[in-house]
Amino acid sequence: MLLKLTREGLGRLIVFGDWVSRPRPVKRSARAQESVNEAAAALSLYQFHACPFCVKVRRNIHKLNIPIELRDAQGDTPFRQELEAQGGRVKVPCLRIEEEGEVRWLYESDDINVYLHQRFSGI
Repeated sequence: MLLKLTREGLGRLIVFGDWVSRPRPVKRSARAQESVNEAAAALSLYQFHACPFCVKVRRNIHKLNIPIELRDAQGDTPFRQELEAQGGRVKVPCLRIEEEGEVRWLYESDDINVYLHQRFSGI
């Protein structure tokens, strides 16, 4: 019980720290941002709100100005069940990527951030 309270408290501190120090989003032309928005429609991030690794990915998403759907997989939710059934395990953060009719599940915050940077920083 104490461990859970400590973890939750630290998670809230991390979320607050993220909020006060959030980087400014990239500015793009309207056409370029529209292209990013269209590409992002095929992405969704399965995450826990107070998970430090999820915060790390959300900061990068904010900085790159990518409107990715956030799916809360904490607790007994349909998104948690979907992550386990289709992604293979309940581990966050996890980026669901749909490309050319194929779905791929990308775990690990560093791998997700590299993918997002490679895909969206040049647009």
